[in-house]
Amino acid sequence: MKLSGRDATRYFAKPEPHRTGLLIYGGDAMRVALKRQEVIAALVGPAGEEEMRLTRINAGELRSDPAQLNDALKAQGFFPGPRAVFLEEAADGLAPTIKSALADWQDGDAQLIVTAKQLNARSALRKLFETHPNAYAVGIYDDPPSRDEIEATLHKSGLTSVDRDAMSALVDLSRALDPGDFRQTVEKLALYKLGDDTPVSSEDIAACAPTSTEAALDDVLNIVAEARTGEIGMVMQKLIAQGVQPVGLCIGATRHFRTLHAAASDPGGAAAGIGRVRPPVFGPRRDRMAKQAQNWGMYKLEQALGLLTDTDLQLRSTSRAPAMAVMERTLIRLAMLAGR
Repeated sequence: MKLSGRDATRYFAKPEPHRTGLLIYGGDAMRVALKRQEVIAALVGPAGEEEMRLTRINAGELRSDPAQLNDALKAQGFFPGPRAVFLEEAADGLAPTIKSALADWQDGDAQLIVTAKQLNARSALRKLFETHPNAYAVGIYDDPPSRDEIEATLHKSGLTSVDRDAMSALVDLSRALDPGDFRQTVEKLALYKLGDDTPVSSEDIAACAPTSTEAALDDVLNIVAEARTGEIGMVMQKLIAQGVQPVGLCIGATRHFRTLHAAASDPGGAAAGIGRVRPPVFGPRRDRMAKQAQNWGMYKLEQALGLLTDTDLQLRSTSRAPAMAVMERTLIRLAMLAGR
């Protein structure tokens, strides 16, 4: 039988021990692995592997010894509780072996969890699970997680109270990050809120969300974008002491000004535009960058990007000019442009 949407999400969270098996397939190995981890943990519990109620079989091993799958499904352990056999990276070539094992399955045997790469509609392995009366097949696609999936992830981490703005920020973040990175961010958020009963806010998410630049780099870019020319020299000394390279600084500045340009170019205005940029910007930083974009305007930001492009080409050329001095001069020129 096929499972999709909410039915699949519910089954991953609360699998049925009496089912014969489950096939999870998809092109993104990380997404498949996360779903497989979730369903196995829910099926056998946190102590399942320690109590030897989980058996792992590699597809390569099974090809050389097909009988081990049926033996693993029927093996009886010393500890009570549901059992599972996990077959990793299966392909259509193993369909006959798996079919035979499913045909011999009886109540009390372990549940078979199979993962595979992307399978088309003609796949023998996919048809085997989709047509089986007591097994499921679930396709994992590259679509961003649904609201239900995000809420389920939050609930598992103990985050049951999230305000509206924070939930919107989490939805944006889930679309910008890989599934594994998003789950790690939620776990970090749960630790950040440990012992704090107040609802999760967008400021909390801003504190935990991964950032693309270091704080010191953010400082100098904000100083430049806000035309605070006199402060550039002091912050540049900090960046040099931290080992920041001129090319990396130029790349960070270009990214920052491209974000401002995207926000300033939005028909709904800079405030609306900053909410649509990718990767998303959160918390106080979002309001600050929206104000910067509004103050600069689209045309001056185009000039800024042109200046940064010329600087990047010079830094990568054979020019003998001191690279950090070239970059500092560009930042000063940008700050002066902002003040006009």
